Amino acid sequence: MSDLHVVILAAGKGTRMKSARPKVLHHVAGRPMIDYVIRGAQSLSPKTVTVVVGHMKELLRQGLHEHPELSFVAQEPQLGTGHALLQTAGLLEQQTGVVLLLSGDVPLLRRHTLAELVRAHEQSGAAASVLTALVGQPYGYGRVVRVKGTISRIVEERDASPAQRTIKEINSGVYVFSLAPLFDALRGLATKNAQGEYYLTDLISTYRRRKLGVEAVFLEDSNEIRGINGRSELAEASRIVRQKKNEELMAAGVTIEDPATTYIDADVVVGADTVIHPGVHLEGRTQIGRACEIHAGVRIINSVLDDRVTVQNFCVIAGSRLGAGATVGPFVHIRPETELRESVHIGNFVELKKSVIGKGSKAGHLSYLGDAVIGEGVNVGAGTITCNYDGGRKSQTIIEDGVFVGSDSQLVAPVTIGKGAYIGSGTTVRENVPAGSLAVSAGKQRNIDGWVDKKKVKK
Repeated sequence: MSDLHVVILAAGKGTRMKSARPKVLHHVAGRPMIDYVIRGAQSLSPKTVTVVVGHMKELLRQGLHEHPELSFVAQEPQLGTGHALLQTAGLLEQQTGVVLLLSGDVPLLRRHTLAELVRAHEQSGAAASVLTALVGQPYGYGRVVRVKGTISRIVEERDASPAQRTIKEINSGVYVFSLAPLFDALRGLATKNAQGEYYLTDLISTYRRRKLGVEAVFLEDSNEIRGINGRSELAEASRIVRQKKNEELMAAGVTIEDPATTYIDADVVVGADTVIHPGVHLEGRTQIGRACEIHAGVRIINSVLDDRVTVQNFCVIAGSRLGAGATVGPFVHIRPETELRESVHIGNFVELKKSVIGKGSKAGHLSYLGDAVIGEGVNVGAGTITCNYDGGRKSQTIIEDGVFVGSDSQLVAPVTIGKGAYIGSGTTVRENVPAGSLAVSAGKQRNIDGWVDKKKVKK
């Protein structure tokens, strides 16, 4: 095959999104829509990938920092799709091979479709190939005009006659061009149209006049070329991606009790025999092991759950790792940089932050454990707080193996509780506790006889 160069158009304002950020950075099922386009292009092993930027170009560059292999060219001002592609001349005009032209707001194209389009173009020997499809409601799309079954030109919606607007075959905006004639033809485009812009679609009729080969490659599933212009289309694209994701997971042995209310992002990994109850959100690059159970109302973001983890109802887990056999919830909040080791139990209304909880340790009820390192076999009683912030800085609490922390205790960091120590209920710990010691801070209990009866008399 010839060298493949990919150009992705992403310079438009996207005014219908009514947004303060670039349209192509809006998320579809957990990833920026343009990220799908970039990954699809990279799957073909191109020699170069170039993104044409314009509106909010610096924000867009920043949003694509995870793709250092990209080249960028600016289109200023934005004078149409033909003008946008022309801006890549400085990078591509001296290259050989073909250009695959994609749009940053068309995220659902499959790798197979792109590969077939490039293959068909190379086999035909055409100068240009365009991906087309039939749609029931073609409003807004350029129409493919054929003469004796062969593509003759593409007419944009605003320039189409009433008869042309009845055509159901539409231009996807996805092309392959042979490089040799491309930039000379682009420089010859005119702006005699309703938009006053340089239309890329005019290349089709230009090539026909020059007797250069043009091919139309028909796409059966028009869902693949759905463009995203507004918020409703954004939501629909996410629905399509998530539905496909759910189907793939179920085919791989995952039980999803109610796919309609289960929201799993595109990059999430879930092991076989895991059961996912209704209303679950698995986001970002979350990885769920085998034979886990995720109950209703749970949200997990960019976290790793090893095998056989149970998450009870209405927990939030972010940026953390849960070891094999751990159980959490209900109503647990696990904040970033937390690690639960094997068989840890975290019960209802416990909040964890930037903490490590050792194998087999338990915090069953109503506790806050922040900036803590907790050993193995520790029992943390209800109402325990690691007081990690003094108003100026955060400090660490260390609880060694086998410690028992009584209910309603406060551990004022920095502090270390030695191995096997006991903390009496209601204790405020301000100093280190030696191994095997009992720490108490409350004074001796005092009972006042007859106090209740005296209070009643006063009333």
